[in-house]
Amino acid sequence: MEARKILIVDDDVDLCDSLKAILEGAGYNATTATSRAEGMAKMKADQPDLLILDVMMETWHDGFEMSRELKRDQQLRQTPILMLTSVEERTGVPVKSSAGDPDWLPVDGFLDKPVEPDVLLVEIEKLLEGAQA
Repeated sequence: MEARKILIVDDDVDLCDSLKAILEGAGYNATTATSRAEGMAKMKADQPDLLILDVMMETWHDGFEMSRELKRDQQLRQTPILMLTSVEERTGVPVKSSAGDPDWLPVDGFLDKPVEPDVLLVEIEKLLEGAQA
């Protein structure tokens, strides 16, 4: 069986490298992108099984915009999106409670940074299982 593909979109290169190592160690095929534009291009080219997405990249709302754009795309709308961010800590704006709202924050899962590897892997597995159902 081919390894499930996961795309990590975050402007923090060190975090991308760390997440990639964790995911590959768990048997996933992980790739990274450091901007919304690069992430969208890789989503369309690679069509991963799951996306891990930050909120604040080049702008404070890149992740919000990317998640909305993906959910409007007929080919990519079924791809589970796991938002992994420190936006609440950095801004004080409570966005976690909006996770899943189809207009404001259409993501399938939400975790705060920093995240323990085992918590991340459990959430990924849950989202991938839900996508197969």
